[in-house]
Amino acid sequence: MNNKKKEKGNNVYFQIIVDFVKKNSVAISMMILSFVLVSALNFLNISTTQTVASFDIDGFEIGQIADRTIVANKTLPADENNPVSVKEGEKIIRKGFAITEEGFEKLKKMSESPLYIDFRAFANNELFLFLLMIGWFLLIMFLIPNHQQMFREILVQVIFFVVVYFVVAFGRKLDFLSSPYALPMIIPASLFIMLITILYGKTEALILSLVMSFGVLNAANWALEPFLYTFATSLCSVVIVHKIEKRIDLIFASIVLALYNIVMLVLFIVISNETFTNMGRSIVGVAVNGFISGILTLGFLTPLEIILNTASVFRLMDLSDLNNPLMRKMLVNASGTYNHSMMVAQLAENACREIGANPLIARVGAYYHDIGKLEQSQYFVENQKGENKHDDINPTLSASVIKSHVKKGVEKAQQLHLPKSIVDIIAEHHGNSVIAYFYNEAKEKDPTLTPEDFSYPGNPPSTRESAVVMLADTVEAACRTLEKPSVARLEKFITTLINAKVEHKQLDNCDLTFRDVSKIKEAFVQVLAGYYHSRIEYPDQKNQEENPESKENTNDQKESKDEKPVAKNEVKATDKKNEK
Repeated sequence: MNNKKKEKGNNVYFQIIVDFVKKNSVAISMMILSFVLVSALNFLNISTTQTVASFDIDGFEIGQIADRTIVANKTLPADENNPVSVKEGEKIIRKGFAITEEGFEKLKKMSESPLYIDFRAFANNELFLFLLMIGWFLLIMFLIPNHQQMFREILVQVIFFVVVYFVVAFGRKLDFLSSPYALPMIIPASLFIMLITILYGKTEALILSLVMSFGVLNAANWALEPFLYTFATSLCSVVIVHKIEKRIDLIFASIVLALYNIVMLVLFIVISNETFTNMGRSIVGVAVNGFISGILTLGFLTPLEIILNTASVFRLMDLSDLNNPLMRKMLVNASGTYNHSMMVAQLAENACREIGANPLIARVGAYYHDIGKLEQSQYFVENQKGENKHDDINPTLSASVIKSHVKKGVEKAQQLHLPKSIVDIIAEHHGNSVIAYFYNEAKEKDPTLTPEDFSYPGNPPSTRESAVVMLADTVEAACRTLEKPSVARLEKFITTLINAKVEHKQLDNCDLTFRDVSKIKEAFVQVLAGYYHSRIEYPDQKNQEENPESKENTNDQKESKDEKPVAKNEVKATDKKNEK
């Protein structure tokens, strides 16, 4: 019995591990790829700088009293670069004796020979890099939502990390970059961090900044100056560019970053009590590095936006241009849908700004969320002018036409290569909710029908922006049916609509809190109250002006009576309006 329980417990743990690996397979595979590539660079780095005797040639000089005895364990013949030869078992230097010129040349030959590899130093670096990759994976898993879907994002970060490691590890072998204050001149950290910030956001950029800095620490043979420089300039790059909205702003960012790099390097020199002799080149170099990083960011950004299909701020600004062919076609062929989308965009943008979500993604997503209606626009009530196409077909077919606009919208978005976040909003803006009006109508004729036959084919919103667009879409369409839309009536009606979405579990997959929902409702009411204010009619306005106090009391009493049945009656009208 105990063995069966133990075996069952082991199966449960094994299944948990399998599920975890499947869920995070992309991140795990990318971390393994990163570790393999950096390990190869680490091997090449160690094989050209250190030997099996665990020494760094930089730690020895001619005439120095040796602190250890180094014995050659392999025979190395003379060559053009190193005309001295080394025999197996030969004592190259002796502890307590001065290092001769011949001994130093043999040490140099051993350190530059690929036959001599300091496996202890290699193993130490491998352990550090392995722990760094684990830390990177954990940061991605816990700090970035939907990390299992970010194959291209993680791949780009891995490439950037490997490039920086390569530049530092092999750049420091050059004589003019051997100083830890000169090495920062060639570290492209600012370029890569600015690109990641613009393409994917500041969270991803901050994680890469930390990981990249520790990679530089290892590649620079544990020199603190390159590590501190990389970390500081990376953080500065994130702060400078994470809120810019125009491409020209990158020019000003370049200038700011260049000045910041100068100040930062001067501070490092002062803190380390170093002299400024021969530091002019390094100071000018880091300034040029910062400025060129901004210019190169501007140059690489557009190709990367296209290749990676990201929702960067610049790409979203381009997509928000209402003069593009698709929006102009919608304005001409489906003017009702166009006006509806503009209003949904305004609602969603304001609500996202209130809850701290991305208002630009919500606005662009709202512009495109109904592009699937273009092919059969006359079947949707906002585009109808008197004649209703659904009067001539059965409810099941009507529901199929209504449902199809989601699928067609996704297909159209993919043809246009819209960013994934926008495609998700199009696919999720109705969730998997039931088309209630046609379902109830068909149910009267055929009681065997199920709600699944009349449900939208999408999934509930997975992001806050997608959820806000769903709520804005529902609220905007429904409030068109509301008579005398005062603030009180709008608040009550919007609350009813949002509560219905909550009850039908349409907000379960996103990160909205109760406080967020409350702020979203307030934002909707504020916008709609301003929009409908000029359309509110006041009967007998002339009499009201003559006796305003009496008329105001009469209106208040009438409004309070009308509010009682508003939810039930108007939701029915809304279902009919939205679904026809």
